[in-house]
Amino acid sequence: MSKTVHSIPRPLVKTNQWVIVVSVVLTWVTGQAWFLLLPFIAGLFGLITGLNPIMQIAKLFLRKEPKAYIPEDGEQQQFNQKIACTCLGLGFASFMLGWNILGYVFTAMVAIAAFVAILGFCIGCFILYQWKQYKYRKARQ
Repeated sequence: MSKTVHSIPRPLVKTNQWVIVVSVVLTWVTGQAWFLLLPFIAGLFGLITGLNPIMQIAKLFLRKEPKAYIPEDGEQQQFNQKIACTCLGLGFASFMLGWNILGYVFTAMVAIAAFVAILGFCIGCFILYQWKQYKYRKARQ
């Protein structure tokens, strides 16, 4: 059962995003798709238990109390993690099946989304907002 997460300190979210970007780049550079398994497995574990191992390790390096950092919405981060895990998993499976173009497409999508989020615009947040607006408008009809 998934543990409810209310907020996550921004440095932990950024660390997770960097791990995704670096794992994709390492996969592309080395041709070794297993690099994708680190953020994929950590993300799945986080979705199932509410505790992402990458963020748990990064938490050890925080200089201040977690509440002292800018908070990121836990629900939003869970949504983003679902998208990331889907793309990482499909990318890994594609590379394993020899469907390299599809592997590059899925991993490029997740790497670009993570890198853009690092720069300050969350594509997953935008998608979730639009989805909620759509559901709201649909419910009002």
